[in-house]
Amino acid sequence: MFEALAAETAAEASHAADHAGDMWAQPETWVAVSFLVVVAFVVLKTWRRVVGALDQRAQRIRKDLDDARALREEAQALLADYEQKQKQALKTADDIIKHARVEAERQRKEAEVNLEATIKRREAQADERIAQAEAQAMREVRGEVVDIAVAAARQVIGEAMDDRRQTAMVDAAISDLPNRLH
Repeated sequence: MFEALAAETAAEASHAADHAGDMWAQPETWVAVSFLVVVAFVVLKTWRRVVGALDQRAQRIRKDLDDARALREEAQALLADYEQKQKQALKTADDIIKHARVEAERQRKEAEVNLEATIKRREAQADERIAQAEAQAMREVRGEVVDIAVAAARQVIGEAMDDRRQTAMVDAAISDLPNRLH
């Protein structure tokens, strides 16, 4: 649009050069000059607003980028914290399992000693009691281990994961407990 006006103005200017003396007397010359002044005024007024709007947008984008960086750093810190808590919970679960194995072994040895003492008097009756005691002890130990492991896992997982992932991890941990206890 401006190019067409500029071309028209240039054509008028060359035509006016032919009639240099009459150029300022022509109404077309004054219309063209007035038009150029108005266009220059409008461009100057809108230019400031456009540049101001672009500057504001650039500042808003910079602020958004800074906010995004801060959120990313915070998320990374939280992730590292949750990973540390998860490692600690896994170590606690392993310690519980080790303790349960030691306790089960201790109880097994104790049961053997009791078995030898009572074999002489009531061999059949002693075998039944020891089997019941071992089964009960294993159930109790497994129950405690499961309860503690589930509570620790629930706390860590509840803070770091969504419901679907939590359910999958709890199921995997529960199904793996028999392997860890034997």
